[in-house]
Amino acid sequence: MHPVLEDLITLLKLERIEDNIFRGDSRDIGSAQVFGGQVLGQALTAAQHTVEDRVAHSLHAYFLRRGDMSAPIIYEVDRARDGGSFSNRRVVAIQHGRPIFNLAASFHVIEEGLEHHADMPDVAGPDGLKDLFDVSADLLDRVPMKMRRFLTEQRPFEFRPVEAISFTEPVEMPPIKHCWIRAVDALPDDLALHQNLLAYVSDYELLGASVLPHGLTFGLGNVIMASLDHGLWFHRRFRVDQWLLYAIDSPNAAGARGFARGQFFSDDGVLVASTAQEGLIRVVEPQENKTRTDPRLQV
Repeated sequence: MHPVLEDLITLLKLERIEDNIFRGDSRDIGSAQVFGGQVLGQALTAAQHTVEDRVAHSLHAYFLRRGDMSAPIIYEVDRARDGGSFSNRRVVAIQHGRPIFNLAASFHVIEEGLEHHADMPDVAGPDGLKDLFDVSADLLDRVPMKMRRFLTEQRPFEFRPVEAISFTEPVEMPPIKHCWIRAVDALPDDLALHQNLLAYVSDYELLGASVLPHGLTFGLGNVIMASLDHGLWFHRRFRVDQWLLYAIDSPNAAGARGFARGQFFSDDGVLVASTAQEGLIRVVEPQENKTRTDPRLQV
């Protein structure tokens, strides 16, 4: 297995300290703080460790404080409810004695039921599209050092955007984006693992749709963005080592907050998961933003 993907899987596994308490480490992917998708994936893992014979179908989370990449994260799970068909778990992520994140996740026994789903957007397939992080040396010379590091880090996922992206010369565009996503190597047939990895990667791309109509880009350092919350619904089985289309739109921005929602489609057009997020969007002078930009949210 590709070492970067293997490292991510190890990162998401967590160390069990007690029945309902787990510990996780962090990786620096070039963002200003712990990557939000990492905390999402680890918190979902912690909840999964306390549930048997049920599958996660939704999670709702709030980002409370910046995570410290140099310190471990403790995850405390509250086994809120185990009913006949559903189980609910609450998870709090703690660093330095304070909560930095909380999550509620719901699990459901596998049942058959009514079926319908939205149509996949009619966009170009992944073949022939350029990877998001396949950038030229000339571009790297024109972006801030932190962004340069973010763009050149090895990643456990491929990202192939359908629409052209400019890191240095943005133009006003509709608040819509499509990106094909796939793990860089084959994975075991373990639904919980694929859900954890989708939770991780769902925090890429999403909020950036909110700045598209305003001609802003993190590459210029003139906008601060940070996740405030995150919702994710798993509709069907899927594999993250096969191409998924992440279709994103942002129907609203107001009050220094942007709202974005996304849908994951398998390459044969089936809707497998949906997500939504609100985040802080604050326009600043570039010099104000040198140490505060969080590029992970605006790819």
